[in-house]
Amino acid sequence: MKWMGIDYGTKNIGIALSDDTGRIAFPKMIIQNDGFTFDKILNLLEEEQVGSVVIGDSVNSKGEKNIVSEKIDFFVSELKDKCALPLYREKEFFTSVEAAGRKGKDIRTARKIKTERKKKNDASAAALILQRYLDKINK
Repeated sequence: MKWMGIDYGTKNIGIALSDDTGRIAFPKMIIQNDGFTFDKILNLLEEEQVGSVVIGDSVNSKGEKNIVSEKIDFFVSELKDKCALPLYREKEFFTSVEAAGRKGKDIRTARKIKTERKKKNDASAAALILQRYLDKINK
């Protein structure tokens, strides 16, 4: 079964897809978070014949809900209303930093990454979120 991973952002949303066996995640695309977001996601779900969706759950450094969590909760609720597929959540602790290739570096400098470069990392962050979930369920 193919899976979709979503890295929710207030401006852009990263999308990743797994291989057909549901073992390996790949960055797919970035879509704007606008009035057409759900249409784009639903079309991609159908085109790619996705069976389940994993959405990044934003948490702070203590593993607790943060400012973005409420927006993600609303996004998940809306997607559940529009989509009959199973939806799962996976903590996305520092996936954007990791996607930017900044592992092992000072987290305080991660915000200095240019906006355009960050945007390109959204799909990679979605792939990291999805891969973490797939690794857990495929053990």
